[in-house]
Amino acid sequence: MKYDKKPDLELEKNDEGKFDIDTGKKRDIKINIPPKAQYIIKTIEDAGFEAYAVGGCVRDSLLGREPQDWDITTSAKPGQVKALFPRTVDTGLQHGTVTVVLDREGFEVTTYRVDGKYEDGRHPREVTFTPSLEEDLKRRDLTINAMAYNDTRGLVDIFGGLEDIEKKRVRCVGDPQSRFREDALRILRAIRFSAQLGYDIEEETRQALAELAPTLSRISAERIQAELVKLVTSPNPDYIRVAYETGVTRFFLPELDRAMETPQNHPHHCYNVGEHILHSLKTVRADKVLRLAMLFHDIGKPETMTADQEGITHFHGHAQVSADMAGEIMRRLKFDNDTMNRVCRLVLYHDYCNGAVPDMRLVRRAVNKTGEDIFSMLFEVARADIMAQSDYCRQEKLDNVDLWQRLFEEMQAQKQCVSLKSLAVTGNDLIAAGWETGRGIGEVLQKLLELVLEQPECNVKEYLLAEAEKYR
Repeated sequence: MKYDKKPDLELEKNDEGKFDIDTGKKRDIKINIPPKAQYIIKTIEDAGFEAYAVGGCVRDSLLGREPQDWDITTSAKPGQVKALFPRTVDTGLQHGTVTVVLDREGFEVTTYRVDGKYEDGRHPREVTFTPSLEEDLKRRDLTINAMAYNDTRGLVDIFGGLEDIEKKRVRCVGDPQSRFREDALRILRAIRFSAQLGYDIEEETRQALAELAPTLSRISAERIQAELVKLVTSPNPDYIRVAYETGVTRFFLPELDRAMETPQNHPHHCYNVGEHILHSLKTVRADKVLRLAMLFHDIGKPETMTADQEGITHFHGHAQVSADMAGEIMRRLKFDNDTMNRVCRLVLYHDYCNGAVPDMRLVRRAVNKTGEDIFSMLFEVARADIMAQSDYCRQEKLDNVDLWQRLFEEMQAQKQCVSLKSLAVTGNDLIAAGWETGRGIGEVLQKLLELVLEQPECNVKEYLLAEAEKYR
């Protein structure tokens, strides 16, 4: 089976330097589909059917991005597709989808379809196959996701997706009320695509998602979680502000609404709690754990706010409250235990490098408390937190974080002991020295660790065994 060259994209522009827009007929646009997907399309066409690359892969190609998946839509029915290829998987025959497998790589091939009535706000009760590509594209959520392409007809853009790309606009296909009533998850998808692309949401679409925000209660926590993660790890994580402004967060993250309405009257701050959170999201690296940690790091401040006689606001104990609330939110949204554990620990300790001037001893004790894996991420958290505050003492704070990091790296380079894992003596060593098994061994090891945290040069097996004898 022979496949050709790597995908590429060629766009011919008009005299004004813009892409030609028409009503969905063949355009002067060439998308070079990757060889395997092209092979599937050609095989289906040679059998007398229509076939197109469709959806996200077309959108990403027009944006100059490398598509992750190449989905194909066709007039051929599932059984006809299966007959054309030696290896297929019945991915979702009731919805017309067959996965064609070529050299262990899968490509979803779906028959043109018209969706029946959506009874659960998420899935159609039934689908009807149709010979019309236009009918298939009409059921899709956003115009930028409702384009199809093959080399025979070129770009099929019936609903103005390319124009919306030019205008940097997220817009529903047809009536947005209908699209969101069919599938409430599309409300979050519209906001998420806006954040990923840096696009504005078209006004009618924005109004519809605000009006239908309560229908998100029908959507599973797992689906909402997936969209939230994509949003906060996007190039514009602060676009979650749109979800707040349209009343959407009220139905899946009401804690953020309260933060957005909690003031911070303090020299160190220039934003309210919610805006501070959103600005910190923009500043930290686009890592899932880091972005979630910034989303939740001050989420408990509304619960802890007090004001002194001068009207200055204080949030004593907010780190612990925020960590507890982060755990509750992440359990509600069905996050996995590992992600939840790491995020909650970052939230709990997020102020560690934004406080006292450290020395090596303080750094060792901090690493022992937080865990080395978490402590190594706290520098990014601290800098993002500081950069989302006022400029009051900002450079001094950043310099202090740099000092914490420098001492931490020194500690690592010297292989200083900060946990029982790196202690020169183990429980087996104590048993070999005549200690009885039991809780007492753990208590002695903890005392030896305390000694080493104070005096790292004492982490020598013979010395520690001798010290252990004092506790018999």
